[in-house]
Parts: sequence; structure tokens; C-alpha cells
Amino acid sequence: MASICVLGGGLVGRYIAVTLDGRGHDVRLVDLTDIEDLPPSIVQIQQRIELDDVTSIVAGSDVVVNCLPGRVGHAVRAPLLSIEGMRVADLAFTAEDPREFHSLALEHGSELLFDLGIAPGLSNLLVADALLDGPADSARIWVGGNPQVPDDDWSYMAPFSPSDVIEEYTRPARILRDGKIVAAPALSERHRMMTPCGEMEAFLTDGVRSLLDTVAIPNLIEYTLRWPGHIDRYLAGDFLETDLIEAWRFDPARPEFTYLRVEVGDQVWTVFDAGGPDGSSMARTTGLVCVDVAEMMAEGDGLGPGVYAPEALVQTDALRRILTTLDAAGISIEG
Repeated sequence: MASICVLGGGLVGRYIAVTLDGRGHDVRLVDLTDIEDLPPSIVQIQQRIELDDVTSIVAGSDVVVNCLPGRVGHAVRAPLLSIEGMRVADLAFTAEDPREFHSLALEHGSELLFDLGIAPGLSNLLVADALLDGPADSARIWVGGNPQVPDDDWSYMAPFSPSDVIEEYTRPARILRDGKIVAAPALSERHRMMTPCGEMEAFLTDGVRSLLDTVAIPNLIEYTLRWPGHIDRYLAGDFLETDLIEAWRFDPARPEFTYLRVEVGDQVWTVFDAGGPDGSSMARTTGLVCVDVAEMMAEGDGLGPGVYAPEALVQTDALRRILTTLDAAGISIEG
């Protein structure tokens, strides 16, 4: 079994730590707050993660899982990759492209796989796998984690850092149209999409990311799903980030769901989860992808030194392994 250090104990980070611990790994969880109800076998380090301390915090680890919010999550990448032979499973959603550190990783024989969630992450692998069967003209992705029932307020609660959600709503959405990268306004191209929990509203967000230059397809786009009225409310107000963080605070007692739809040509995949006794739907669908890749890296079955997007894993058995894990957890997968 491996020694694995998880940076960040939020909803998904905690789930990843507990799942890895349940699989028999030696787990260290680092977070500023005291994470309650952890298995006693998990060692919690309660401290703020400062860049000068990163090397000592992760010392002795075979793999580091980066679950930090985007801004600090990007800042720790260079220190981590400067550690000889370090392997990093990265879940930090950032505007910056981690591939800028590819040369640094090669220099130190270290490895980082980024965007290891459901979308980006699993969606990237599904697109890349579909294209192994031959070319396609377009790929479209819809994804969202939401309460199962809307309300008279935001009809939303953030399963990961609300600050990252706000960035998603404000950063231009990069997409492919007729083989060219186009920057479209976030929240645009709104339309309706039926999910197992009801009709949602879809809108553009910057979720395509690395697929823009790693797959050969002329048209590529991703939409986020929210309950109708959510985006109208956001656009109508001038909200402080602190107010939104409070308004979108995750309520573990409120039923929620995660839905993903990937269309590549005439191939269609859907993933649906309404949570389980082990965690919320977003923790499960996102966390299990990251857990499987972290284990692959610990076993020496990653991609070797360098920085890689999740679709690069199409050359391994990662997709089969992840889909098997999701199915065993009771997550609905069709396609």
C-alpha cells in the first residue's frame, strides 16, 4: 500500500482521503480546519499550507492529491513537482494550464495528472476514447451538480469551492468551432436540457480546457447545468463574493444529484448519481475518478515524468477501471 498525502479536506478532499484509507493506504490529510469524524487511521495535519512548507508537509509521500481551491491549488504545483520523483493527482480547478510545468516535471522526474474529476476528467477520457473508433465532427458535454428539488432562492449549493464557481461564471468559455478556438461569453448560449431530476438550464462555461489542443475534432463545447432561474438571478444582481459563498454553502442534509452527458458524433454517455451513504454525488463522481488515478500512479501505472491532461490516460486501462469503480458504487452509467 502507498503513503498518500491529500491537500485540502473539503467535501471532495475529505471523501478522497476516507476512500483511500478504506482501500488500505496510509493517508495524511492537510487542512486548516479540523475535519470531523475522520477514521482514526488518517493522520490529520491542521495547518495553513504555505509554499515554503509544501516540501516538509508532503515528505515521505508516494503520491500527493491536490484538492486545494484553484488559486492556492495552482501555487503548490511548482513546489510539488520540484520534489524528485513526486507523483501528483491534481483536482485543483484553475484558470492556469498546469502543462506550463511540464519541463520542470521532466527535470525532476516528477509526474502530475490534472483535472481529475467528472468534467473535466471523466468527460475528457470519454471523448478521447470515442475518437479511437474514428473521427467525429463534434463533441458536446453537459454537466452539473445541483439540489434534487429547486427552491425560491438560488436552487443551488456549491459542492466545491464557491470561489471556483464564481470564476466559472465569469471566465470566457473557450470552445472549438469549425476547427478554431473561440472565446465565448460565459453563461451564454442558454438552453434547456432534461435530466433524471427535471428540466435544467444549460449555459456555456470554460470546461473544455485541455481538449482544445489534444483531440482532433472541429467542434467542441461544454455546458454547465443549473435549475432555471439561477442564472437570471446571478445576472440581475451585483453580489459580493463573500455573500455568494454564504448563499451557496453546501448542505449535506439536502438531497442533491450530479448529471453528466457526453455526445461524440452518434455516441452518447450519461452518468447520474444521487449520492450514497459514503458521500454526496459530486464527492463520489469526482472523488472516485481521482482516487483511481492516484492509485494507478502509486502502482507505477501512470504516464511517467511530465504533466498530463486526463485524456492522455486513454492509452492506459484508466477508463475501464474508473467505470468499473463508479458502477460498483451504484452510480448509473449508460452508453
